[in-house]
Amino acid sequence: MRLVLQVDKNAELVARWYYCALSQEKLCRPIVACELGRLYNKDAVIEFLLDKSPDKTPMEAASHIKSIKNVTELKLADNPAWSGDKESIKGDKYDDIQSARFICPVVGLEMNGRHRFCFLRNCGCVFSERALKEIKSEVCHKCGVPFQEEDVIVLNGNKEDVEVLKKRMEDRRLQSKLEKKSKKCKAAESASQQDSAADCPGPSKAKSGKDCIKSSSGEKRQIIFTKSSDNGNSSVPGKVNKASSTTKRSIADSEEKSEAYKSIFTSHSSAKRSKEECSNWVTHTAYCF
Repeated sequence: MRLVLQVDKNAELVARWYYCALSQEKLCRPIVACELGRLYNKDAVIEFLLDKSPDKTPMEAASHIKSIKNVTELKLADNPAWSGDKESIKGDKYDDIQSARFICPVVGLEMNGRHRFCFLRNCGCVFSERALKEIKSEVCHKCGVPFQEEDVIVLNGNKEDVEVLKKRMEDRRLQSKLEKKSKKCKAAESASQQDSAADCPGPSKAKSGKDCIKSSSGEKRQIIFTKSSDNGNSSVPGKVNKASSTTKRSIADSEEKSEAYKSIFTSHSSAKRSKEECSNWVTHTAYCF
Protein backbone atom coordinates (compact mmCIF):
# COMPACT_ATOMS: atom_id res chain seq x y z
CA MET A 1 0.00 0.00 0.00
CA ARG A 2 2.86 2.36 0.85
CA LEU A 3 4.53 1.62 -2.51
CA VAL A 4 1.30 2.45 -4.39
CA LEU A 5 1.04 5.80 -2.61
CA GLN A 6 4.66 6.57 -3.46
CA VAL A 7 4.07 5.78 -7.15
CA ASP A 8 0.96 7.97 -7.22
CA LYS A 9 2.89 10.85 -5.66
CA ASN A 10 5.70 10.54 -8.19
CA ALA A 11 3.19 10.41 -11.05
CA GLU A 12 1.49 13.54 -9.72
CA LEU A 13 4.82 15.38 -9.52
CA VAL A 14 5.68 14.40 -13.08
CA ALA A 15 2.25 15.52 -14.33
CA ARG A 16 2.47 18.90 -12.62
CA TRP A 17 6.10 19.76 -13.40
CA TYR A 18 6.68 18.14 -16.78
CA TYR A 19 3.31 18.53 -18.55
CA CYS A 20 1.07 21.45 -19.49
CA ALA A 21 -1.88 21.91 -17.11
CA LEU A 22 -4.17 22.79 -20.02
CA SER A 23 -3.27 20.55 -22.96
CA GLN A 24 -1.59 17.73 -20.94
CA GLU A 25 1.30 17.80 -23.41
CA LYS A 26 4.98 17.96 -22.48
CA LEU A 27 6.15 21.40 -21.46
CA CYS A 28 8.25 23.08 -24.12
CA ARG A 29 9.40 26.64 -24.57
CA PRO A 30 7.83 29.16 -24.46
CA ILE A 31 6.47 28.16 -21.04
CA VAL A 32 4.12 30.47 -19.14
CA ALA A 33 2.69 30.45 -15.62
CA CYS A 34 -0.58 31.87 -14.32
CA GLU A 35 -1.17 33.92 -11.17
CA LEU A 36 -1.94 30.70 -9.27
CA GLY A 37 1.44 29.14 -10.15
CA ARG A 38 0.35 26.57 -12.75
CA LEU A 39 2.54 25.78 -15.76
CA TYR A 40 1.31 25.93 -19.37
CA ASN A 41 2.59 25.87 -22.90
CA LYS A 42 2.06 29.34 -24.34
CA ASP A 43 0.56 28.08 -27.59
CA ALA A 44 -2.03 26.06 -25.64
CA VAL A 45 -3.10 29.18 -23.72
CA ILE A 46 -3.39 31.21 -26.95
CA GLU A 47 -5.53 28.50 -28.58
CA PHE A 48 -7.73 28.37 -25.49
CA LEU A 49 -8.28 32.15 -25.55
CA LEU A 50 -8.95 32.24 -29.30
CA ASP A 51 -11.56 29.49 -29.11
CA LYS A 52 -14.87 31.40 -28.89
CA SER A 53 -17.13 28.53 -29.98
CA PRO A 54 -20.30 27.97 -27.91
CA ASP A 55 -19.53 24.27 -27.48
CA LYS A 56 -16.14 25.08 -25.93
CA THR A 57 -15.21 22.65 -23.17
CA PRO A 58 -14.86 24.48 -19.84
CA MET A 59 -11.36 23.96 -18.46
CA GLU A 60 -11.03 24.31 -14.71
CA ALA A 61 -7.25 24.66 -14.98
CA ALA A 62 -7.62 27.83 -17.10
CA SER A 63 -10.99 29.26 -16.04
CA HIS A 64 -9.25 32.22 -14.35
CA ILE A 65 -7.26 33.13 -17.48
CA LYS A 66 -9.23 35.80 -19.33
CA SER A 67 -6.39 37.37 -21.31
CA ILE A 68 -2.79 36.68 -22.32
CA LYS A 69 -1.87 39.38 -19.80
CA ASN A 70 -2.96 37.01 -17.00
CA VAL A 71 0.04 34.75 -17.66
CA THR A 72 3.78 35.45 -17.46
CA GLU A 73 6.39 33.95 -19.76
CA LEU A 74 9.04 32.23 -17.65
CA LYS A 75 12.80 32.74 -17.99
CA LEU A 76 14.13 29.30 -17.08
CA ALA A 77 17.75 28.23 -16.56
CA ASP A 78 18.72 25.01 -18.37
CA ASN A 79 20.19 22.09 -16.46
CA PRO A 80 23.58 21.20 -17.99
CA ALA A 81 23.33 17.64 -16.60
CA TRP A 82 20.00 16.95 -18.26
CA SER A 83 20.28 14.85 -21.41
CA GLY A 84 16.56 14.56 -22.14
CA ASP A 85 15.68 13.91 -25.77
CA LYS A 86 19.32 13.87 -26.87
CA GLU A 87 19.71 10.18 -26.01
CA SER A 88 17.98 7.54 -28.02
CA ILE A 89 15.00 6.10 -26.20
CA LYS A 90 15.29 2.33 -25.69
CA GLY A 91 13.08 -0.17 -24.00
CA ASP A 92 15.59 -0.95 -21.26
CA LYS A 93 16.38 2.71 -20.48
CA TYR A 94 15.96 3.87 -16.89
CA ASP A 95 13.93 7.06 -16.77
CA ASP A 96 15.19 9.17 -13.84
CA ILE A 97 12.33 11.40 -12.76
CA GLN A 98 14.64 13.20 -10.33
CA SER A 99 16.55 14.72 -13.22
CA ALA A 100 14.90 17.95 -14.37
CA ARG A 101 15.33 20.05 -17.46
CA PHE A 102 15.59 23.31 -15.51
CA ILE A 103 17.45 24.36 -12.39
CA CYS A 104 17.68 27.31 -10.04
CA PRO A 105 20.34 29.70 -11.43
CA VAL A 106 21.44 30.74 -7.90
CA VAL A 107 21.80 27.54 -5.84
CA GLY A 108 21.56 24.91 -8.62
CA LEU A 109 18.56 22.95 -7.31
CA GLU A 110 16.67 20.98 -9.96
CA MET A 111 13.07 21.97 -10.70
CA ASN A 112 11.59 18.48 -10.37
CA GLY A 113 8.92 19.07 -7.70
CA ARG A 114 11.09 18.01 -4.77
CA HIS A 115 11.94 21.62 -3.99
CA ARG A 116 9.71 24.66 -3.88
CA PHE A 117 10.21 27.04 -6.79
CA CYS A 118 8.90 30.58 -7.37
CA PHE A 119 8.82 33.09 -10.19
CA LEU A 120 8.73 36.87 -10.16
CA ARG A 121 5.63 38.31 -11.80
CA ASN A 122 7.46 41.48 -12.90
CA CYS A 123 10.17 39.80 -15.00
CA GLY A 124 9.36 36.07 -15.17
CA CYS A 125 12.68 34.83 -13.72
CA VAL A 126 12.44 31.51 -11.85
CA PHE A 127 14.31 30.73 -8.60
CA SER A 128 14.08 28.21 -5.83
CA GLU A 129 12.46 29.37 -2.62
CA ARG A 130 15.68 28.58 -0.78
CA ALA A 131 17.61 31.05 -2.95
CA LEU A 132 15.13 33.85 -2.24
CA LYS A 133 15.27 33.16 1.51
CA GLU A 134 19.03 32.77 1.81
CA ILE A 135 19.96 35.70 -0.45
CA LYS A 136 17.44 38.36 0.45
CA SER A 137 17.20 41.19 -2.01
CA GLU A 138 14.66 43.70 -3.32
CA VAL A 139 15.82 43.20 -6.93
CA CYS A 140 15.90 40.14 -9.13
CA HIS A 141 19.10 38.07 -8.79
CA LYS A 142 19.19 37.50 -12.54
CA CYS A 143 18.01 40.68 -14.31
CA GLY A 144 17.96 43.29 -11.53
CA VAL A 145 14.27 44.23 -11.82
CA PRO A 146 12.86 45.44 -8.46
CA PHE A 147 10.05 43.39 -6.91
CA GLN A 148 7.94 43.16 -3.78
CA GLU A 149 6.76 40.25 -1.69
CA GLU A 150 3.36 40.05 -3.44
CA ASP A 151 5.16 39.70 -6.80
CA VAL A 152 6.61 36.33 -5.76
CA ILE A 153 4.38 33.46 -6.97
CA VAL A 154 4.94 29.87 -5.87
CA LEU A 155 4.93 27.32 -8.68
CA ASN A 156 2.63 24.31 -8.15
CA GLY A 157 2.06 25.22 -4.50
CA ASN A 158 -0.16 23.42 -1.99
CA LYS A 159 -3.75 24.36 -1.16
CA GLU A 160 -2.72 27.08 1.31
CA ASP A 161 -0.41 28.66 -1.27
CA VAL A 162 -3.15 28.59 -3.92
CA GLU A 163 -5.62 30.29 -1.56
CA VAL A 164 -3.16 33.10 -0.81
CA LEU A 165 -2.32 33.55 -4.51
CA LYS A 166 -6.02 33.56 -5.43
CA LYS A 167 -6.71 36.32 -2.88
CA ARG A 168 -3.82 38.41 -4.29
CA MET A 169 -5.05 37.84 -7.85
CA GLU A 170 -8.58 39.04 -7.00
CA ASP A 171 -7.21 42.12 -5.22
CA ARG A 172 -5.00 43.03 -8.19
CA ARG A 173 -7.83 42.67 -10.69
CA LEU A 174 -10.20 44.71 -8.53
CA GLN A 175 -7.61 47.46 -8.19
CA SER A 176 -6.98 47.53 -11.94
CA LYS A 177 -10.73 47.84 -12.60
CA LEU A 178 -11.01 50.75 -10.17
CA GLU A 179 -8.05 52.49 -11.80
CA LYS A 180 -9.56 52.08 -15.27
CA LYS A 181 -12.89 53.42 -14.01
CA SER A 182 -11.26 56.47 -12.42
CA LYS A 183 -9.34 57.20 -15.64
CA LYS A 184 -12.56 57.05 -17.67
CA CYS A 185 -14.32 59.40 -15.23
CA LYS A 186 -11.44 61.89 -15.41
CA ALA A 187 -11.44 61.78 -19.21
CA ALA A 188 -15.21 62.35 -19.33
CA GLU A 189 -14.97 65.29 -16.90
CA SER A 190 -12.20 66.95 -18.89
CA ALA A 191 -14.18 66.51 -22.13
CA SER A 192 -17.32 68.04 -20.58
CA GLN A 193 -15.32 70.98 -19.25
CA GLN A 194 -13.85 71.63 -22.70
CA ASP A 195 -17.31 71.50 -24.30
CA SER A 196 -18.80 73.91 -21.75
CA ALA A 197 -15.86 76.31 -22.21
CA ALA A 198 -16.36 76.26 -25.97
CA ASP A 199 -20.13 76.87 -25.74
CA CYS A 200 -20.20 79.86 -23.36
CA PRO A 201 -17.51 82.54 -22.95
CA GLY A 202 -15.70 82.34 -19.66
CA PRO A 203 -15.28 85.20 -17.19
CA SER A 204 -11.76 85.89 -18.37
CA LYS A 205 -13.06 86.43 -21.90
CA ALA A 206 -15.81 88.84 -20.81
CA LYS A 207 -13.62 90.88 -18.48
CA SER A 208 -10.69 91.29 -20.76
CA GLY A 209 -12.83 92.79 -23.51
CA LYS A 210 -10.52 91.55 -26.24
CA ASP A 211 -11.83 91.25 -29.74
CA CYS A 212 -10.28 90.24 -33.05
CA ILE A 213 -11.01 91.69 -36.45
CA LYS A 214 -9.87 90.35 -39.77
CA SER A 215 -8.46 92.80 -42.30
CA SER A 216 -8.89 92.50 -46.07
CA SER A 217 -5.38 91.12 -46.39
CA GLY A 218 -6.27 88.15 -44.18
CA GLU A 219 -4.31 89.30 -41.11
CA LYS A 220 -5.90 89.24 -37.69
CA ARG A 221 -5.65 92.35 -35.57
CA GLN A 222 -6.59 92.52 -31.91
CA ILE A 223 -8.54 95.44 -30.49
CA ILE A 224 -8.78 95.98 -26.74
CA PHE A 225 -11.98 97.58 -25.44
CA THR A 226 -11.97 98.74 -21.87
CA LYS A 227 -14.99 98.82 -19.64
CA SER A 228 -16.51 102.31 -19.56
CA SER A 229 -17.75 103.99 -16.39
CA ASP A 230 -21.30 105.19 -15.72
CA ASN A 231 -20.49 108.76 -16.96
CA GLY A 232 -19.36 107.42 -20.32
CA ASN A 233 -15.68 108.30 -19.79
CA SER A 234 -13.16 105.57 -20.54
CA SER A 235 -11.31 104.26 -17.49
CA VAL A 236 -8.04 103.70 -19.36
CA PRO A 237 -7.82 106.14 -22.32
CA GLY A 238 -4.25 105.17 -23.17
CA LYS A 239 -5.26 101.69 -24.13
CA VAL A 240 -8.09 102.89 -26.37
CA ASN A 241 -5.83 105.37 -28.20
CA LYS A 242 -3.25 102.67 -28.66
CA ALA A 243 -5.86 100.25 -29.96
CA SER A 244 -7.30 102.82 -32.39
CA SER A 245 -3.84 103.69 -33.73
CA THR A 246 -3.13 99.99 -34.19
CA THR A 247 -6.41 99.60 -36.10
CA LYS A 248 -5.70 102.61 -38.37
CA ARG A 249 -2.23 101.30 -39.13
CA SER A 250 -3.59 97.86 -39.98
CA ILE A 251 -6.24 99.33 -42.33
CA ALA A 252 -3.63 101.52 -44.06
CA ASP A 253 -1.33 98.54 -44.52
CA SER A 254 -4.16 96.49 -45.97
CA GLU A 255 -5.08 99.30 -48.41
CA GLU A 256 -1.48 99.61 -49.58
CA LYS A 257 -1.28 95.88 -50.14
CA SER A 258 -4.58 95.78 -51.98
CA GLU A 259 -3.51 98.70 -54.25
CA ALA A 260 -0.26 96.94 -55.07
CA TYR A 261 -2.19 93.79 -55.88
CA LYS A 262 -4.72 95.62 -58.09
CA SER A 263 -1.98 97.40 -60.07
CA ILE A 264 -0.97 94.07 -61.63
CA PHE A 265 -4.13 93.97 -63.77
CA THR A 266 -4.89 96.12 -66.85
CA SER A 267 -8.25 97.17 -65.41
CA HIS A 268 -6.48 99.22 -62.76
CA SER A 269 -6.39 103.04 -63.14
CA SER A 270 -2.60 103.04 -63.43
CA ALA A 271 -2.81 100.79 -66.51
CA LYS A 272 -5.27 103.05 -68.39
CA ARG A 273 -3.84 105.44 -71.05
CA SER A 274 -4.71 109.05 -71.47
CA LYS A 275 -6.11 110.51 -74.72
CA GLU A 276 -2.65 111.74 -75.75
CA GLU A 277 -1.22 108.25 -75.34
CA CYS A 278 -3.99 106.57 -77.29
CA SER A 279 -3.13 105.61 -80.87
CA ASN A 280 -4.60 107.21 -84.02
CA TRP A 281 -6.63 105.16 -86.48
CA VAL A 282 -3.97 105.79 -89.11
CA THR A 283 -1.25 104.12 -87.09
CA HIS A 284 -0.32 100.52 -87.81
CA THR A 285 -0.58 99.28 -84.25
CA ALA A 286 -2.06 100.54 -81.04
CA TYR A 287 1.42 101.05 -79.55
CA CYS A 288 2.71 103.46 -82.22
CA PHE A 289 2.27 107.14 -81.39
